[in-house]
Amino acid sequence: MRKLKLGYAPTRRFVFSAEDAFRYKVLIKEKIESFGMDIDIVDLEGLNQEGLLYDDHVNADQIVERFRQEQVDAVFFPHCNFGTEDTVARVGKALGKPVLLWGPRDEAPLEDGMRLRDTQCGLFASGKVLRRFNVPFTYVTNSRVDDPVFERGFTNFVAAANVVRQFRNLRILQIGPRPSSFWTMICNEGELLERFGIELHPITLIDIQRASKRIENGNGSELAAAVDDIKAKLDWSEVTEADVKRIAALKVAMKQYAEQTGSTAIAIQCWSSLQEAMGIMPCLANAILTDEQIPVTCETDIHGAITSVMVQAATMNQHPTFFADLTVRHPDNPNGELLFHCGNFPVSLTVENRPKLRKHFLFDDHSPGTHEGEIRGGSMTLARFDGDHGDYQLFLGKAKGIQGPYTRGSYVWVEVNDWPLWEEKLVKGPYVHHAVGIHANAIPALYEACSYIPGLSPDPVDPTEREIQAWLRGSDL
Repeated sequence: MRKLKLGYAPTRRFVFSAEDAFRYKVLIKEKIESFGMDIDIVDLEGLNQEGLLYDDHVNADQIVERFRQEQVDAVFFPHCNFGTEDTVARVGKALGKPVLLWGPRDEAPLEDGMRLRDTQCGLFASGKVLRRFNVPFTYVTNSRVDDPVFERGFTNFVAAANVVRQFRNLRILQIGPRPSSFWTMICNEGELLERFGIELHPITLIDIQRASKRIENGNGSELAAAVDDIKAKLDWSEVTEADVKRIAALKVAMKQYAEQTGSTAIAIQCWSSLQEAMGIMPCLANAILTDEQIPVTCETDIHGAITSVMVQAATMNQHPTFFADLTVRHPDNPNGELLFHCGNFPVSLTVENRPKLRKHFLFDDHSPGTHEGEIRGGSMTLARFDGDHGDYQLFLGKAKGIQGPYTRGSYVWVEVNDWPLWEEKLVKGPYVHHAVGIHANAIPALYEACSYIPGLSPDPVDPTEREIQAWLRGSDL
């Protein structure tokens, strides 16, 4: 996936100091480049002598044309003095991308009483006109260039914009229908397309079986590399060489299908037809692909796959997700809960150096292919995109890993602030027993991304909406 492109459109107004505005244009760009985010910045250099937005309609058209040609994913309008609110609004409206509004805090008036910038006043003006143009935007508190609140707000906006761009380009490879008894996995494919532009690319289990068999019999380099990777990272003493090869072939087939169809996530019917057809579980293949930034969800959970892409994007694709069942409460901790699945959590997250590749412990056929072990704890985000009756929400909550009893499968015990409150929210819906976790604080970026996704409402349980907004203004969570 290409880097996120940010349109950099610093703005000034003619009645204030052009020299000071130019100075801040340079300072702000240097500062955002110092944050170390892996993004491309598209500026206004060459459109006029200053590389600043300050003119009327013609200037707006030129800026829009450049940003469209460069395919920017979001636009930043730093107000280097009062700014030109009408042009800001025209550009924001024409592009239809996430917009960041911020300006550096003004210094004291000069000795003669004159002021160089009046940036804060211009922010009030631009905010109002953006509203008139029905342009959703993110606002970061008027603060100095070196103030931590600016870095926090800017980096969170970029992460939110990354969520939005990946959400708007979502295509999910659906391998098989949902298990017949899992009514919880019912989703409205037409509504996902009509409302959010999310596409599903369905294939049958026969398709994936044939592709896997072809790869298994072909002995190509991609298969060999997948086999070597499994043997290097896992203790496979409980299964056979043929099992490892078949699991590796399934992984390669799933990845090839995802790449051929332009899919960024996969939802697979992981039981029980697959075991009857191929004699293996797909859990380890799911785990490896998730580690490779192609998240795979079990039981054909389409909404879970959507969640996985969003959560991954909120960390700028720097961390793998894990797809979990919310299963049982901790035997001793009233706010503890077990996050579990049969064996699909990314290998990179496991506590053991070489976790076990095993046979399924629950189903009667005990097919090989589950990757078992406890994953590391620490702070994490738990999220779930879900909906029914045309209403879609994004559940958001933070958790931390805790000690708990051994269990089979992939698992981690976590503690939250108020499990009975979580449980009530989850049971009363529109959610199910599946959630996506990530070892990062993705909540503020996911919350902000909802501002740019019509029809999706954030539903934070911890921190609360008020606490997230306060954090973005500089408070601690």
